[in-house]
Amino acid sequence: MRTLQKGFTLIELMIVVAIIGILAAVALPAYQDYTIRAKMSEVILAMSSCRTSITEVYQSGPSNAPGADGWGCEVTTASQQTKYVSAVHTDPNGVVKATVQGISTVVNTSVVSLLPLSNATTASTFTTGSSQTLYGWRCGNSGDGTTVPAKYLPGSCRG
Repeated sequence: MRTLQKGFTLIELMIVVAIIGILAAVALPAYQDYTIRAKMSEVILAMSSCRTSITEVYQSGPSNAPGADGWGCEVTTASQQTKYVSAVHTDPNGVVKATVQGISTVVNTSVVSLLPLSNATTASTFTTGSSQTLYGWRCGNSGDGTTVPAKYLPGSCRG
């Protein structure tokens, strides 16, 4: 007599569940890192307005120096905070530092830096009364004050 098999055996179902479990164990950590990087892009975006302001001031060469937190782009009060940015501060040379909040316990209260460069490797120094051209910006370098691990920074901001 012939019997027709209708459905899956217990072993086949257990193998499928095991494969799904292995895939989930590999995918979840990668997905968590990805979501942190995506949220960190808002922090970089908050700093980009400072990049524009500071570049304009460097090029115009005003007779008075802006000073720390005087570049006009800082986030210093609770009413200015965003979901992921608790503060954005600048120093007298235009170095921008943003403090992270509300993303993950791994990066909360960490700092991301954005440094103006006078050439490929040298930090720019603001000189009053002198128009200067910036070479570019360096983002996310731990030597500049960034405390966020590089794997959580967007690709455009990895030193």
